[in-house]
Amino acid sequence: MSGRPVKRSLTLRGHRTSVSLEEDFWQEFRAIARDDGKALNELAAEVDEQRGLEAGLASAIRVYVLNRVKGRATG
Repeated sequence: MSGRPVKRSLTLRGHRTSVSLEEDFWQEFRAIARDDGKALNELAAEVDEQRGLEAGLASAIRVYVLNRVKGRATG
C-alpha cells in the first residue's frame, strides 16, 4: 500500500473540494465507480450524503472502499 495520502479535487453537487487518500484507495474508489457505471464525482457525492457528521469525507471513502472490498471477498 502506498504510504502518503495524495490530494485530489472532486466536485460534489457543484462545489469543489479536496480529498486526501492513499493511492491504493484512489485506485479502488475509481474501480468501484467504473464497475457501478458512475462518474467518480457522482460516487463521491453519494458517499458524502451517507456519511455522518462525525466522519470526514476521506474517512468515509476509505470505509466505503473497505466495505465494498470485504463484500467482494465474502460474496
